Amino acid sequence: MSDALILEKKGHIALLTLNNPPAHTWTPESLLELIEIVEALNADKENYALVITGSGEKFFSAGADLNRFNHDDKAKSFDFSYAFGKSFETLTNYNGVSIAAINGYAMGGGLEVALACDVRIADAHAQMALPECAVGLLPCGLGSQHLSWLVGEQWAKRMILLGERLKTDKALAIGLISEVVESGTVVEKALELAAKVEGQSPTSVRYCKELIMAARSQPLNSVFATEREQFVKLWDSQDQKEGVAAFVEKRKPEWKNA
Repeated sequence: MSDALILEKKGHIALLTLNNPPAHTWTPESLLELIEIVEALNADKENYALVITGSGEKFFSAGADLNRFNHDDKAKSFDFSYAFGKSFETLTNYNGVSIAAINGYAMGGGLEVALACDVRIADAHAQMALPECAVGLLPCGLGSQHLSWLVGEQWAKRMILLGERLKTDKALAIGLISEVVESGTVVEKALELAAKVEGQSPTSVRYCKELIMAARSQPLNSVFATEREQFVKLWDSQDQKEGVAAFVEKRKPEWKNA
């Protein structure tokens, strides 16, 4: 693993720290490395949650280094856009619960990685924006799609088309984040939230996340039958048997993630 992404294991929780100072910008290499990290976590039966944050207090991530876009090579631009899209799509489809602990400025691709997470919380001093149009670009890490789904068309247009930067009070009001915490405590709070996942069946969480995400691309009633089918499919899992048995026997379940 490179120094740009620092991964720590804390029991069933993985903590990933963005560490490319001064602004923790993304490179094609670090984006592809993110794919490898998420795929490895998906294969790890002991991993239930992922917390992502930035090193230090000022930046969560400022997105891409614009020096990497100061050229006329369309092939390079394709490679970079592919890395952004593929990496954040992989994060979106992570098997566990992902939490963005936004500790500072989250701009462009920095906000897009947070949008790809299941839950977003922020330090009180954090700010968020998708300012790509101001430099003749556009969000290519799924930002135009995720933001529109999460906060609605009006606020997505204000942030992307008008370049509005949001402080945490407004981000909370429109549902971009779910909680604002005292500055300096966001990682601690994110780890507390991630610890809640340990009480949930990893298999059930995975199935439920798939059902919730299906609502983004399919009509509401199209997943009604799938929900029932997934419920019955749980009977093929060890976690279903363990969860019910533990409740009946009044003990803490020991999940197998299988």
